[in-house]
This record gives sequence, structure tokens and C-alpha cells, in this order.
Amino acid sequence: MSADVPPEDITVLGGFSDILKDESPWTIGGFALPDGSRWEYREPGAIVIAQAGRLRVQVPHLTRRHDRVQILDNAKHMYFSRERVATAPDGLTRFEATIAARGYHTAPHDLYDGFVSWNLLDFETGFAIDFFVSNDTIATVYARLPFPGVPEPQRGEPKYFALFKELHGRTTPGQFHDYCVVYNRPADEIRWYVDGELVNRETRVPEKIAGFTVALGLMTEKDIGPQGSTSLHGQGLMGEWGPVRITRRAV
Repeated sequence: MSADVPPEDITVLGGFSDILKDESPWTIGGFALPDGSRWEYREPGAIVIAQAGRLRVQVPHLTRRHDRVQILDNAKHMYFSRERVATAPDGLTRFEATIAARGYHTAPHDLYDGFVSWNLLDFETGFAIDFFVSNDTIATVYARLPFPGVPEPQRGEPKYFALFKELHGRTTPGQFHDYCVVYNRPADEIRWYVDGELVNRETRVPEKIAGFTVALGLMTEKDIGPQGSTSLHGQGLMGEWGPVRITRRAV
């Protein structure tokens, strides 16, 4: 299947110039916690610019950390789409976005020291279908995660997993690329494309994913140690995202 699936129903998720308004299609990401509090993916020093149809977020020095819960430690500043995006029940759903990433004082060739993310998250089944981008590496992500508040999976083995496929030498700091994820719901298949090239494919997805929350993030992915978070050493990140184009097509 080519990335160039003919359009049938097209939605564009942008509206970045309204990102500070209540009616924005985007909201700060985060999760309600069992104690009644809410953990927000919000860096207090973030510089947020909406210009020429794109969103640019720069954090010179990351500060957010969580010492006990890995999912809360990983994302530093993140926006969630306010509405869940439904997938085509009888066909293909294609998600496309143009993204650039730049790390400041991040470790060379260590994607997980700091990266820009584009995430498709399902808070009903726990699936996360992502692209991670650093100064020099792109990765596809196929995962099922224990998001706070999401029921434990009843189908599939293993219940939780995170599969990263790193593509080294495919990008440079600040370089834009076109990213695409195609979810074939009837066939239980997901495909990832970079600049029109197929770079990963997963089959036998164990659940029918009815929809995704789209997320745009600045992240790290370092294991919490005995003394707590290990994710910060003074590094910073800049991410720039274009509008997300969503095309649904019956097959």
C-alpha cells in the first residue's frame, strides 16, 4: 500500500494561533492521578510561537521530572488534541505532518536524551503509535503502555510493550521531514513513512483502535533509577510541527 492513498474524508488539525484559548483544538497534555491531582506536561520556561501555520516550542533547559512513574517523567512539554480523532472502521486512516527537531546540549547519537515527538495515543486500549526525532536520529514507535486510568489489556501477549526502530543518519538539526502513519483497521496493520518512504510496518495489531488523541511533544526516555529521574542534565529542545492532515478512506 502506498502512502498516497486517495482521499475520501479529510480533516486538518491545526489552529496553532489559538493554542492559548479555551476553544483551541489543542490542550496541555497530562493525566489525572489516583490522589486526585493532575500531572501536566508543561515546561514553565517554554517559548511558544505560532507562525506561518506552524507551531514552534523551544525549551532552552528542560526542568520537568517525575521520580516514580516513567510515563510522567518522559514527556516534558506536550499538547494533546482536545478531540479524539476517529479512525475509519472499514478502511485506512492516514495521519501526516511535517516536523523539525533540534536538541541543545543533547548527547550525540542518543535519541532518548532528548527528542521531538509526534504521537497517536489511544487512551482506551493503551496503544501509542509515534515518531521520535532528534538531531541525528528518527525512530518509529509501536507500543502498548500502562497510561494512568487506562484499563489493563485483556487481549494480546505481551500485555505491554514498546518497540523502537531507530533510523540513524536520516536527519540533521532543524531539518524538516514529512512523516506519515497509515492505520488499516480491517487488516490490523500500521505503516510508518518518512518523506514517502516506507520505514516500518506492524501487522496483527491485537485490538481494533477506534480513535487516537494526537500529541505533539518535547521528551526524553531515560529509565528512572534508584534515586529517581535520570532524564535531566541541562539539555534543551526545540520542536516545530505543521498541521496534522487526517485522511480516511474505505477499502
